Amino acid sequence: MKILYLSYDGMTDSLGQSQVLPYLLRLAEKGIAYTIISFEKKENFITNKTTIENLLKGTCIKWVPLKYTKRPPVLSTIFDVWKLKKAVKKELQQGKVDIIHCRSYISALAGLSFKRKDNIPFVFDMRGFYADERLDGEIWSLKNPVFKLVYNFFKKKEKEFLTESQAVVSLTDCGKQVIESWKLPNQSPISVIPCCTDETHFDPAKVDLERLKVLKKELGIEEKDYVISYLGSIGTWYMLDEMLDFIKVLFIREKKSKALFITREPKEMVLSEAKKRGLDTSKIIIQSANREEVPTMVSLSDVSLFFIKPVFSKKASSPTKMGEILNLNIPIVCNSDVGDDDLVMNEILPEYLVKEFSNEEYERVVAALLENQNNPNTELRKYASDFFSLNNGVETYLKIYNLSSET
Repeated sequence: MKILYLSYDGMTDSLGQSQVLPYLLRLAEKGIAYTIISFEKKENFITNKTTIENLLKGTCIKWVPLKYTKRPPVLSTIFDVWKLKKAVKKELQQGKVDIIHCRSYISALAGLSFKRKDNIPFVFDMRGFYADERLDGEIWSLKNPVFKLVYNFFKKKEKEFLTESQAVVSLTDCGKQVIESWKLPNQSPISVIPCCTDETHFDPAKVDLERLKVLKKELGIEEKDYVISYLGSIGTWYMLDEMLDFIKVLFIREKKSKALFITREPKEMVLSEAKKRGLDTSKIIIQSANREEVPTMVSLSDVSLFFIKPVFSKKASSPTKMGEILNLNIPIVCNSDVGDDDLVMNEILPEYLVKEFSNEEYERVVAALLENQNNPNTELRKYASDFFSLNNGVETYLKIYNLSSET
């Protein structure tokens, strides 16, 4: 079976490396032949191009990288869609394609076009409510007539993707329920596949203990320090102010505590906000890490924290970091009303689920953390290996492909 995989995220991006290639590499082992057409950002492409090429060498995966256009807004995306359709057309001229797999809405514009024109089935791997994410993240404003037009365009297209695709993939059961409540005529079947984790990469047994000791020394982490970490980008959805408020409560309650931000964001982004809160910035460590280094960096922490804006679009959100951290047997503190996070947390760590952004609630959770710090939960990886199983995700995609190619 030959699949044309379209992604507006680059394979040299962190998301491409964590949420595209691990799936496709395992599916390729099962006999699926892929051509990936992706949009690559210049800096990431220069840095990681060779890594991706080496990863794909010897597999039945062909990679067609296109240049991502950033500016001007809207027009750049229209230009990229034109480039994508042109690249798809070129691939179709070279041989039969069984299915076009579209990752998110921009790619689905091309998938829908070739479904209508050439009757090639496409899978709508939606990844979230794209247009609503742009509003909730304050990237678009309906007060701007251009963005209002674009928003309405994508909401119209969203219904077409949901009804004209052969199959829909939602990251969360919560998102699936929202779609089903719309009662669209001829709704395509919806499968739920969360952001899965490559458990062979995020494996506590593979963490180099000697490297951990070296890192602790380099970063100024002492043996008795209680370390709370944050992993990933900051801003838009991730609530830095509220997370720092939580960390402040921890610092007050536990004098031997430190905060480790594993991020590529500028250090001043974190430190300036920390200073406003009177936090001791000598206890805040900010360190970047590539994908290979992440498991070891996260393993420096006793607990990991993330707060995400609990807005409508996030009902369809599945944080990649959740499965990765839990697979390392490290507990999580997160907020409620985001995707299926409540379901996960209530199953394994109910006392660490923050239900409102208040000092009183932070005090409750911090007290629970410190009470349990000498009693680690060793079942976290077992649960994560099931709920966020990459193998389960791969098997579901395989079923979707088989059903889509038969109809």
